[in-house]
Amino acid sequence: MKIVTVGEIMLRLAPAGYYCFVQADGFGAEYGGGEANVAVSLANFGAESVYVTKLPAHDIGQAAVNALRRYGVDTRYIVRGGERIGIYFMEKGASQRPSKVIYDRKGSAFAESRYEEFRWEDILRDADWLHITGITPALGENTADLTLRLCRAAKERGVKISCDLNYRKKLWTRERARKVMSQVMPYVDVCIANEEDASDVFGIHAANTDVTKGALDKDGYVSVAKQLAERFGCAKVAITLRTSLSASDNLWAGMLYDGEAHFSREYPVHIVDRVGGGDSFAAGLIYALLKGEEAQGAIEFAVAASCLKHTIEGDFNMVGEAQVRALAGGDGSGRVQR
Repeated sequence: MKIVTVGEIMLRLAPAGYYCFVQADGFGAEYGGGEANVAVSLANFGAESVYVTKLPAHDIGQAAVNALRRYGVDTRYIVRGGERIGIYFMEKGASQRPSKVIYDRKGSAFAESRYEEFRWEDILRDADWLHITGITPALGENTADLTLRLCRAAKERGVKISCDLNYRKKLWTRERARKVMSQVMPYVDVCIANEEDASDVFGIHAANTDVTKGALDKDGYVSVAKQLAERFGCAKVAITLRTSLSASDNLWAGMLYDGEAHFSREYPVHIVDRVGGGDSFAAGLIYALLKGEEAQGAIEFAVAASCLKHTIEGDFNMVGEAQVRALAGGDGSGRVQR
C-alpha cells in the first residue's frame, strides 16, 4: 500500500520535562508536524509512506529530512529551497496547567511553496491513499490553492483521500477555515475530527458536550458525524473522543461512522506527551482500512495506536503493528516484557 502525506514538518523546541517557557535556559530540538507524524506512524506499521513538503537547502532542512528517513519514510519528492523551516515551541502541561504551543512559522519554505513546484504525476502514480489536514491550507493562499488542486488531481486518479480537520485558531479564523475547507471537503472520502473541529470549522455542534469541563455525550457525536457525511458526501467520518480529567490524565476513545456508529473501547491514559495523538489515530485508521479491516476493527486499531502515542515523548509514534494489536486485543497491563 502506498500512502502519500503532504504538509509542513517543523523544528520542535521544548524545555526539558515540565519546565515552563519562562523557566527554561535551554530547549531540546526534535522534528514533527501533523502530516509528518502520520507518515512516520505508517512507515512504522510497514506501509509505503511517502511524505511531501518543501524545506530549505541547508543543514537544518537536511536534519528534518534525516529525521523522516530514520523511520523509513520516502523523502525523494521533498523540494529544497526557501529561506527557513517552520518552528514551534512546546511547553508540556501537567495536572491543571495546560500545555502551550507557540508558532514561529510565517514565511517558511513550505508556507510559500506553490503547487507547480512538486512532481505530482510521479508522486500520485500508483498511490492508494492521500492524507491531508486543515493545517496546510491555514498557512496561506499558496498552500490553500495547493491543497485544493492536489485533491482534484488525486480524485481524478481514483486515490482515496482522508482529511483531518485539525482547526488551529492561531493560524486562521473560523470564517476563513469554513470557506476554504468547504471547497476541500467534497473530495474527501474519510473525514477525521476531534471534539471541537466540526464546531469551529462548520458550526456543527455535539449536544450535551463541554470540552472545557471534560463533559462528552458520545451520542451527540453520532449526529455530528452524520451531518458531516451528509453535507460533504464523505463515506466515513472518524471522531476522537477525549475526556480531559486534567492535562495529565484523559479518557481516550473514538468513533467511526459509516452509516452507523462504531465506538471503540475507552482507555484511561496518563499522558507523557499528547502532541501527535490525533495524527497517530489518523495513521492507525488509514492503515487498518487499507488492510481491509471492518469498521469496528479499524476504530479499535486507530484508538489503540493513539493511546500508545500518548505515552511517548516527541511528535512521532514509535510503535509497530504488533504492539497496537496487543493493546487492542486487551493487553494493557503495562507489565515488563522479558
